[in-house]
Amino acid sequence: KAHNIRLRERAVARGWKLNEYGLFDAEDRRIAGRTEEEIYQALGLAWIPPELREDQGEIQAAEVGALPKLVTLSEILADLHVHTDWSDGKMTLQEAVEAARARGLRYIAITDHLRFAQAIPGLSADDLRRQIEEIRRLNEKLSDFRLLCGVEANIARDGTVDVPRDLLPELDLVIASVHTHFRLSKKEMTERLVRAVEDEGVDVLGHPTGRLIGERPAYEVDWDEVFRRAAKAGTALEVNANPQRLDLPSDLIRRALDYGVRFLLGTDAHAPEHLDFLEYGVLTLRRGWAEAADVLNTLPVEAFLAALKRGR
Repeated sequence: KAHNIRLRERAVARGWKLNEYGLFDAEDRRIAGRTEEEIYQALGLAWIPPELREDQGEIQAAEVGALPKLVTLSEILADLHVHTDWSDGKMTLQEAVEAARARGLRYIAITDHLRFAQAIPGLSADDLRRQIEEIRRLNEKLSDFRLLCGVEANIARDGTVDVPRDLLPELDLVIASVHTHFRLSKKEMTERLVRAVEDEGVDVLGHPTGRLIGERPAYEVDWDEVFRRAAKAGTALEVNANPQRLDLPSDLIRRALDYGVRFLLGTDAHAPEHLDFLEYGVLTLRRGWAEAADVLNTLPVEAFLAALKRGR
């Protein structure tokens, strides 16, 4: 609504009027209206993608040709947060491969939980070793697809991350997420997340705000401090595409971009159909003004591995 008000103001300033039928001059003759592009052009603007129409600087950017080239779903080559029946997922490794291939993806990261709480089934260090071996065996049979060995580790209350350090060389991707102690003070939660993003073994901060839409609010955090530290450490932030999360939210994505933070898109899939959530994640990234270069999933697998903090 605010965006449309600004467009109408531009029309009025020119002695015109804009409504749902088109753009008209003072004599009620239609100036433009066959396409959106035609209306924006008549108002002296580049066409603005729907996701950006929030009166958050997009009109000023369109005036000077500075709109971002937003990332698209077709540019996403991978889902980088996938759970299987090795932890709390409902699909096998093979089923995860089939689901990803059916959606045109070129690789996925298996990121099952480590065992940290009774409430969520997870892997022991020995389980993780066996899973890594199984993933390697599967990869030997795949000619046009790649499974990455990853893990979703837990961030403890003090910010330490419970990934087995001796297995780090075997892991392609380490996502660290908060799963407990959600109600710390702003200072405590900020220090907790900063310690996690500065951990040399952590590639990505998972579902950073912890929100569950309609169920649990986001943590109180000094996000500018977290973004600053994450960018300096080379740690990416997840955009979790699960429709209950959509986390990072679009407003924080845009703020994080100002610090040079990179993003990793993951569906947090626990079943084959959950890979369809990628679309929601892309829409969230677009609403946050993200371009393909800001999103690690747009990279071919070897370039992706090299781009991670622990670069392969």
